[in-house]
Amino acid sequence: MPCPLLAIGAIPLDAGMLAAAVQAAARTADASDGAVATFVGLVRDRNLGRTVQYLVYEAYEPLAIRSFERIAAEAAERWASARLGIHHRIGRIEIGEASIAIASASPHRGEAFAACRYAIERVKQIAPIWKKEYFDTGDVWIEGAVADPQDAAARQEALRRACA
Repeated sequence: MPCPLLAIGAIPLDAGMLAAAVQAAARTADASDGAVATFVGLVRDRNLGRTVQYLVYEAYEPLAIRSFERIAAEAAERWASARLGIHHRIGRIEIGEASIAIASASPHRGEAFAACRYAIERVKQIAPIWKKEYFDTGDVWIEGAVADPQDAAARQEALRRACA
């Protein structure tokens, strides 16, 4: 079964498989891809001075996929030759495991890196995904997406960070 470019689910993420899928989707007859960039977000063991035990992610999956589609379309407007793949994990995720994998293929490395960076910034802004952090003395919901997908200022901020 082919690897989808946009996905959300409970299975562990495979950034290598996603990178291969993005490269295959972006390949043209002249094989112009010169770069594949990946970003993998990992669950870390410390946050805000607390020892984290694990995270639990929840999402409104249909809208999350629509958000990923929007992000890919926005990136294509800015970096026309780059193609994105975004996979996000939900459920319980242990320390050191991947919670998100993003891959971009393009003819040039700058576009691939920028598209990946833009994608993670926008996921954090607009995707309906929330995480709950569990630590020694309790748990807390970490604020999720807060920007309106139509908010031009939020989109510009993501673009600024991507191109910094």
